[in-house]
Amino acid sequence: MVTFLVSIALLIVGYFTYGKYVEKVFGSNTNRRTPAYSMADDVDYVPMNTKKNSLIQLLNIAGVGPIFGPILGALYGPVAFLWIVLGAIFAGAVHDYLTGMISIRNRGAHLPELAGKFLGKGMKHVVNAFSVLLLLLVGTVFVTAPATLLHDLASNWVGLGVIVAAIFIYYIMATILPVDKIIGKVYPLFGALLLISAAGVGIGLIVTGAPIPEMNLTNMHPDNLPIFPLLFLTVSCGALSGFHATQSPIISRTTENESQGRKIFYGMMIAEAIIAMIWAAAAMSLFSGNELNEILAAGGPAAVVSEVSIRMLGAIGGTLAILGVIVLPITSGDTSFRGLRMIVADYFKIGQKKVLNRIWIIVPFFALSFALTKIDFNLLWRYFSWANQSTAMIALWVGAMYLMLAKKNYWIAFIPAVFITMATMSYIFYAEIGFGLPINISYVVAAVITTVIIGLFYRSANKQKQKTIALDDGMDKVA
Repeated sequence: MVTFLVSIALLIVGYFTYGKYVEKVFGSNTNRRTPAYSMADDVDYVPMNTKKNSLIQLLNIAGVGPIFGPILGALYGPVAFLWIVLGAIFAGAVHDYLTGMISIRNRGAHLPELAGKFLGKGMKHVVNAFSVLLLLLVGTVFVTAPATLLHDLASNWVGLGVIVAAIFIYYIMATILPVDKIIGKVYPLFGALLLISAAGVGIGLIVTGAPIPEMNLTNMHPDNLPIFPLLFLTVSCGALSGFHATQSPIISRTTENESQGRKIFYGMMIAEAIIAMIWAAAAMSLFSGNELNEILAAGGPAAVVSEVSIRMLGAIGGTLAILGVIVLPITSGDTSFRGLRMIVADYFKIGQKKVLNRIWIIVPFFALSFALTKIDFNLLWRYFSWANQSTAMIALWVGAMYLMLAKKNYWIAFIPAVFITMATMSYIFYAEIGFGLPINISYVVAAVITTVIIGLFYRSANKQKQKTIALDDGMDKVA
């Protein structure tokens, strides 16, 4: 268990060391008014304390991604641990922190607005389309996954269609009502269930002395699929996820002080990585590569969750663990649709004070999402993975540009931006859902495109410097 325990320790140390360095580079300002006060509207801009914001942020970002993704990534072997640890500390948590803090500095703006401001007006439309697609896919995946788990847990005595309808009803209410009315009220309860679930499985691994494999870089995938780029898109949530860039601005509108940003944004990404480590370790310890592959083929990641929970914790404890896993996608699905509503409202400049405005924006997306639930889950997941990491790529480039224009160490965002650009481009040229090219050709094409994007980044930076654009919204400091 050395690799597993050291990995958990490194994640915690990373929060207190590299997380503090990232905060110092950005330069949080404790005297600056946050949008929760300067833009207060009692709907989306509502001041909430650090504990509540942190818990909501964790539940927002930790859908089935840090569970299903690491379970699928476990097929590659312990190399998945390496990506979770290094990815979370140097890419994912940096991504989440910069997205949240830059949003705070710009009136709680979402990623499309930030991309338009820092990468050029044309990027606003591109990123808006990407964000809408990603959130729609996330919302749909996070209806299907918990509905299937609940259906199995109830031994099929409640129809799957009934469960799907109930989840959609909850999503509609959470999307339309003010953020502190449902999300702010029920998330503490959901959070307790989440922590019990993750802690139960994690402690179970240690107490039972589960045979978790130690670190090696050997590709253990039964089908010998290439580690790069597939692992880095399979394990996204838990290491680096563009979905988080759509969620952090929700909390940037409820954060009381910039000093809370490291705990809320960087810290909760580290917490999600710990959850990912636990589930990756559980999948590796209980099943060999072939056995895990067979279970995934027969019932998908949900079947592995059920099997791990019952084997590790027994009937009662296993049921609680499964309920904790069910909570994760539901508490990300609701804010996916909420973020979708906010992004569309910002794009078309539609005020959200009136309930009717919120309803007519989001209802068509719920109808489309319901239609998408009829599509095979595995296909949806592959498209979600690509859209997710493409969004992360854009968000990191926004962060790098912001820091460069602020004359700060932009390399902390630039390096992970280059890495995930190469991975995302390699994936879309290699994967069946993309161009289906041979892997070596995909690497070459991706390298060329990545080089071009780096050139465009510096060209855009020079143009932005000439314009001397304002980095923040210009709100006055608090007296």
